[in-house]
Amino acid sequence: MDIKQLIEVIPTRSIMVVGDVMLDEYQWGHVRGISPEAPVPVVEVRNSTWAPGGSGNVAVNLASLGCKVLLAGAVGFDMQAAKIAELFSHSPAISTYLYECRDRPTTTKTRIIAHGHQVLRADREERQPISARAEAEIMAWTQERLAGVHACILSDYAKGVLTESLLNALIIACRETHIPVIVDPKGHHYSRYRKATVVTPNLAEANLAVGNEDGELALEDVAGRLREEIGGGALLITQGARGMTLFSDGAAPIHIPAQARNIYDVTGAGDTVVAVLALALAAGANMEMAARLANYAAGIVVGKVGTASVTVEELQGAREIGGK
Repeated sequence: MDIKQLIEVIPTRSIMVVGDVMLDEYQWGHVRGISPEAPVPVVEVRNSTWAPGGSGNVAVNLASLGCKVLLAGAVGFDMQAAKIAELFSHSPAISTYLYECRDRPTTTKTRIIAHGHQVLRADREERQPISARAEAEIMAWTQERLAGVHACILSDYAKGVLTESLLNALIIACRETHIPVIVDPKGHHYSRYRKATVVTPNLAEANLAVGNEDGELALEDVAGRLREEIGGGALLITQGARGMTLFSDGAAPIHIPAQARNIYDVTGAGDTVVAVLALALAAGANMEMAARLANYAAGIVVGKVGTASVTVEELQGAREIGGK
């Protein structure tokens, strides 16, 4: 399969995303000076914009590529949840089930941007696990729709939606119906993702998960420990400007150099990677080709300011991305 064939298949695919939906808020302005109250810049805000973040950004990335998306998660009972609903109302390709939690706020990240650079980020969130009722409702919604799904992304930002029991139930349900499971992980315990098809930590997350913060272990050793913990699934470790390395059964590690020429903002780059990886696998690409295409897409998105996505037209530039 070449890139042209893959792109032709994309509109026929349906991808499920389950995880931590967030609201990304941007306050745009310029620095007017230093505050007399504290040694911090005063940013005169001229404009505000909003975008779905977290697993919501994964869904937006998928929809921008032309496929159908089913998104499940949780929000609070607040203005931020209403803003998320409004944003998704403009995306007919995305069907959502966002369980309304009365005991927690909608996860919101507010970024202050001045002269094209992020000055400050303020987070509003609750990281405790969602209730058993919320788990059951999200699982019921997803199970009813798995029959028409070609891949499932579990987008874990450790905000409490992907509990261990929900993860286990989702992975089992997908495996029983032969749906590939792609995990964007968080935290120390990757056994939570056991039997997933592929897990996509960045280098810092991978080192943290095996207690290698000092960097004494080689990347191959880190990958070996993680693959044992996840039950032998593939592992794609992203490494920023150094690219990505794919570890899978029956093959030597494959290093894929980074594609980015100008890096303006890495916000949401991991969401782009997992979205394109899942969609490529759903469209029939093998793991290496999917990883190379995801790497190419990440190189595009880091050249944009703010939470961004990649388009089919931009992916068409990936003429020869390798893979067998």
